[in-house]
Amino acid sequence: MGSIDFHQIGQRLKAYRLGRGLAAEDVADALGVSRAAVYRVEAGGVVKIETLEKLAGLLGTSAASLLGAGVEYYDKVISYFERMRQAEEGADQVIAYFPPISYLLTSNAYTVLLRQALLEAQSGDVPTPAEIAEVDSIIDILEERKQARVQRGLSVVNFVSAPEVERWLRMGVVGRFGLPAGVEAERRLAARREVEHLISLIETEPMGVQIGVIDATLPNVAFQLFRRGGEALVCISPFRLTGDLPNLRSGVAMVTADVEPVRLYERLADDLWRRSRRGESAIRTLREVLERSVRYEAEL
Repeated sequence: MGSIDFHQIGQRLKAYRLGRGLAAEDVADALGVSRAAVYRVEAGGVVKIETLEKLAGLLGTSAASLLGAGVEYYDKVISYFERMRQAEEGADQVIAYFPPISYLLTSNAYTVLLRQALLEAQSGDVPTPAEIAEVDSIIDILEERKQARVQRGLSVVNFVSAPEVERWLRMGVVGRFGLPAGVEAERRLAARREVEHLISLIETEPMGVQIGVIDATLPNVAFQLFRRGGEALVCISPFRLTGDLPNLRSGVAMVTADVEPVRLYERLADDLWRRSRRGESAIRTLREVLERSVRYEAEL
């Protein structure tokens, strides 16, 4: 047991718990322990294997996933985003492809419209209280990540696909089709402002931020590499916030520190960086995309 990283177990436990919508009290009642005992485990306290097995059954996962043996699987978007927040907390560098652009590099004005789009993507015309709570939890985690990046000066390398951005500009920051024409126009303008914000980041070159623009369409699956010293963690996700219609429901995200997938994604990131446009070349590409979007808007 001495070789087990109890701190990491506690972080995974919290991520799975949040994804299942359970309070610490719910877990404590199910296990017949105190709430304080649950918090101690989440804070990195020692936990017995038999307790981990009970927790795994309660949270709909496996003891191996809680232990971090091999691959961690997340079928709840809140669990996955919380796990990313935890990974960023200890990382020196993040390499991200999260189309159309990483939330970490969006403007402060983006949050309100993103929340609206995520609410629009819910199952009914009027989101349920549970759906609203889920979206608000997602936004809280995203905002905490963004603020932590700024405070820590975290190094972020973000890949942007020009075709993905162009599609986003034509759709706008929307959660579903069929919105009123005026709303759709406002959301396309919001997307345009975010691309202009991205251009300003490339122009001003804030410390720790590197942006590479790719001319090609990239895989529809987002990935992020979290590096700390000589270690790395790769996260692969089907979940989407915008760019296409949001996907907060379908798919399974994976997190692993296994050597082979980390090596393959590091090789992919190196290849994308070599192929990417940077600096003035990236700015020209994005401005051309913006100009086409303005012409498209005029033709509507």
